[in-house]
Amino acid sequence: MKNIQTILGMMGLCLGLFSCELQEDVYSSITTDNFFQTAGDAETALIGAYDPMAGLYNAAVHATDFGTDQIYPRPVVARDTYTLFTYDQNYSSQKSFGRTFESPLQTWSSCYEGIERANWILEKVPGIAMDEGRKATILGEAYFLRGFYLWMLTKNFGEVVIKTSPSKSESDAYNPKSTTEEVYAQIFQDLDMAIANLPAYSTQSPEFGRPSKEAAMALSAKASLYSGNYQQALNMAEGVINSGYYRLLDDIIDVFDVSKETEARAENIWAYESVSTVPGRGTQVPSLYGPASSAGMEYGNSSYGSAFAYQSFYDSFDPSDKRRNLLATSFINRKGEVVPQELITPVTTDGVLVGKFKDPNSNGNGYAINLPIIRMADVYLIAAEAEAYLNGASSKAYGYINAVRNRAGLEDLIGGLGAEEFVDSVIQERSWEFFGEADRWYDLARTGKFLELIPQAVNSVYPVRNPQPKNRYFPIPLDEVNANPQLEQNPDWQ
Repeated sequence: MKNIQTILGMMGLCLGLFSCELQEDVYSSITTDNFFQTAGDAETALIGAYDPMAGLYNAAVHATDFGTDQIYPRPVVARDTYTLFTYDQNYSSQKSFGRTFESPLQTWSSCYEGIERANWILEKVPGIAMDEGRKATILGEAYFLRGFYLWMLTKNFGEVVIKTSPSKSESDAYNPKSTTEEVYAQIFQDLDMAIANLPAYSTQSPEFGRPSKEAAMALSAKASLYSGNYQQALNMAEGVINSGYYRLLDDIIDVFDVSKETEARAENIWAYESVSTVPGRGTQVPSLYGPASSAGMEYGNSSYGSAFAYQSFYDSFDPSDKRRNLLATSFINRKGEVVPQELITPVTTDGVLVGKFKDPNSNGNGYAINLPIIRMADVYLIAAEAEAYLNGASSKAYGYINAVRNRAGLEDLIGGLGAEEFVDSVIQERSWEFFGEADRWYDLARTGKFLELIPQAVNSVYPVRNPQPKNRYFPIPLDEVNANPQLEQNPDWQ
């Protein structure tokens, strides 16, 4: 989102009831009645709808990786509550350590803030006299963002509140939850509108950080997979694949090379594009993964040694798998010395560094590396999984998974698998492909595999891990339940 975020850093966001200056006349309060008047207002409102992404991708979304069988945190500032599944409805530890910004509290607030802003756009922008083509694109982006935020909510909390109109009074803010089926129906309705209004991806005039028609199709494919609508998942995924606008890069390493992020957009269908030079418009995720005390120059100029990969996860890779090169069991310090694995971190002698988010020219802990949200490898694996659910381990299903495996330097997946075995292979392939990208927890949760696999992912830092069925979803923040008389806590957390 580099162009979007830069604008946000240079201007005060003028939305809703925020005080700001739009022209020579200074208003103490900009209201929705006197704001949504011009094409410029519509553009500013759209920028505002993207703004909550900064809260999501500062750390909140990626903190879910701490509960997986891939990544674990240094046991400080309440991060271990995700690893040990000891968080509560009030997220008491996160509050006491001032870490709500990397917790489900932030996910809840950012998503509903984004939905509220998208709702104002969808209500007000149709009445603005402006170029109709540009208006359609703005509305398409607003539909996309509302669908995305709602999907983020339901995959984290299950049954959530659907809001499709802005809050004009206090009573408008109080609503009951909807079933997950109703939530997904709204998500697909929004994404269908986005697909109808968004332009196809253009390499000639790309809008960095803005979704294309294909991004909406890819998100619809993934949401369809989560909801069990496998035919729609397959149709949407194949639509993206056959469009020819996106592709797998030849080298997986290039996807995470900060100097090649322009080329990487051929695979990164949608990403959080951080801006290292604009305060509040970057992400702290890369600084969590580099060596402690900013010791590894190639990782970045400020890193904390806060998160590592399990040795067992590292060992699960075929040695010829190129994706394993995005993990490291040593690093070169600022003196040019090789630091061996046993000295990577004082918390364990088998720490493994995650190297997907390096930026050697980071501005302190402001990194420019983009965080993928959905990329072409994801689309291929969605297609493989959906096809297997529909038609078993067909040649087409094999073709999709092998495209990802072959890019990683692996041979084709062994033939003759049954449908269930094939799907398990896809889930495993996803683990190797998307580690550290805030994807694994949701794969484990949607398939129920977290109850089986998480207790096996232990080490000297976390020798025992016992997730419970209630951990399928996070509890709705207790403050929200207390504030909304119509909102009920998730049943498993009551």
